[in-house]
Amino acid sequence: MATRKFVLRSYEFRREREKTWRELERLVDRVEKSGIKNLSAAELTRLPALYRATLSALSVARAISLDRALLDYLEGLCSRAYFAVYGTKRHPLETIAEFFAVKFPQTFRRFRWQMAISGLVLILGGVTGFAMTAWDIDNYYAFVPDAMAQGRDPAASTEELREPLYDPGTAGDELLLFAMSLFDHNARIGIMAFCLGFAAGIPCVLLIFYNGTVLGAFAALYHDRGLSVELWAWLLPHGVTELLAVVLCGGAGLVLAESLLLPGRHTRLENLALRGREAAVIVLGAVILFFIAGLIEGIFRQVVKDLTLRYAMATATGVWWIVYFGLVGRGARAEQAVDPGDEG
Repeated sequence: MATRKFVLRSYEFRREREKTWRELERLVDRVEKSGIKNLSAAELTRLPALYRATLSALSVARAISLDRALLDYLEGLCSRAYFAVYGTKRHPLETIAEFFAVKFPQTFRRFRWQMAISGLVLILGGVTGFAMTAWDIDNYYAFVPDAMAQGRDPAASTEELREPLYDPGTAGDELLLFAMSLFDHNARIGIMAFCLGFAAGIPCVLLIFYNGTVLGAFAALYHDRGLSVELWAWLLPHGVTELLAVVLCGGAGLVLAESLLLPGRHTRLENLALRGREAAVIVLGAVILFFIAGLIEGIFRQVVKDLTLRYAMATATGVWWIVYFGLVGRGARAEQAVDPGDEG
């Protein structure tokens, strides 16, 4: 008798809701076969409502212990519907295009003040390193590690410092090794600045400041030998992009710091998770910028020796990044994203 009652209860439960499940299943099948664009506007509106109704039915079915076959069906359908609603399959190129055309520049603008602070700290570090080294050239050794300097220090003659800026031969190869070392240094500093953002932002600021002092000390050495024009022509074509990437990483670290210091209505861990996803977008973009800087460094600068062309390249990259982060993606739908601090 009890078994019969259980069967009737399961039958009634299915009969009352099966129409909803079948409709959801048909929509999910179409999304899996042809993509979300295959659905009409009305069906797009209907899909999440059907998913929530089926999810509710699954919860009830578990609570009243209906038969295992029905539970398995509902669990499978809800899993498929979840990916249809929240994780719709997209072509990889479409995802990449959206990242560069919308998500990356908009996230940058969303945290523009953190980026500005990071950039200011880098500049202050550069000014400090330059001033301290210009005041006493021996301070160069306090800012630039021997492994990075590779002989380009105050003990080197002016000709030894100048030759690698132009010579495509052995001297140029040695300078390329220095450039690779500088690139590795900047990338490590950038990633570390982001990762240490959770420590109230203090290590993040110190790392960015230190990175600026290294550049400032190096610039002061070449300025002391009358080689500033040549140095910046050698450094800026890739340096504009590379230093921008460092600033982005530092700004992302400050986003993490702010999420912990000023959590708002969320707990600190909840706010860290919310902001961390957005900061990760910035860091991913910074990694790509490091890669672009590496290409410019490894190809353009080694081929082009004319100072005018080098400065033209540096100017072009600077203008491009200003336009990109200032204008690209404005008005796109992702710009209307809800601030995590406003979510319930």
